Amino acid sequence: MYQPLRTAHTETVRIRNLDYHVRTWGDEAATQPPLVLLHGWMDVGASWQFVVDAFGEAFFGSRRILAPDWRGFGHTRPAAPCDHYVFADYLADLDQLLDHYAGAAPVDLVGHSMGGNIAMFYAGIRPARIRRLVNLEGFGLPATRPEQAPGRYAQWMDEIRRHERGELALKTYGDVDGVAQRLRKTNPRLPADKAAWLAREWAALGPDGRWAILGDDAHKIVNPQLYRVDEALALYAAIGAPVLSVQSDSDSLGQWWKGKYTLDEYHQRLGHVRDVRTAVVQDAGHMLHHDQPQVVAQRIEDFVAGPA
Repeated sequence: MYQPLRTAHTETVRIRNLDYHVRTWGDEAATQPPLVLLHGWMDVGASWQFVVDAFGEAFFGSRRILAPDWRGFGHTRPAAPCDHYVFADYLADLDQLLDHYAGAAPVDLVGHSMGGNIAMFYAGIRPARIRRLVNLEGFGLPATRPEQAPGRYAQWMDEIRRHERGELALKTYGDVDGVAQRLRKTNPRLPADKAAWLAREWAALGPDGRWAILGDDAHKIVNPQLYRVDEALALYAAIGAPVLSVQSDSDSLGQWWKGKYTLDEYHQRLGHVRDVRTAVVQDAGHMLHHDQPQVVAQRIEDFVAGPA
């Protein structure tokens, strides 16, 4: 099984009536801005361990690195059962997490997938708080039309009922090896040793003796509000920090949306960011920070620590 090279510490921070679980590496007294790592949907903060282990010694030694578990993921669980989650809550959660860890000082922000989308929106809302931003495959969503709203709200209400009936429950596994196999089925590039380690962070043994994914099944319920591209572009345009957008060479966006939303459209949207550059990671899929952690770590390090 994979053995982490750098020891993580975990702590709990009270944020908006939630006990937020945060994984940290490095020295609180580090001289450079904190590096905040935001995980994606159905993932956990521990997912960044492979990238943290790949950072150079000088870079790692100069920073405190933080990786929260988003609400409803990992060990940040609501005190009472929840039947849906609202995207805007992640923005407010991040705002107060940065209050706690950085005060008024700007941070360097890295987000993957959903975490990348949160990072892009947040950087437009609070531009002074972000020094550099790295977005790993946070593509946003296909454009919608106002006339889709009635159907979307109906779908949301129907899925809440399905959730109440237990129809959206996540699969459980008889042992931790089953969890590791699930991780490798989703991402065949993930080495077996890393899957075995990550399985113990991504799932936990339940009272029924089965391993359950550390993600609330209510996250499967559709967002009732449409994705409004004009609002997203306004937020992109308000970003003050330099942005590095990183994607894999496998076009995961095209695989998901099958022509409804393309990489060309995403790059057109990026044109609204005033200071942006792009990079491609070869031989990687959507989980590029698992597939090529050394390459991703070097991209982050070069961009964040490089000259203005």
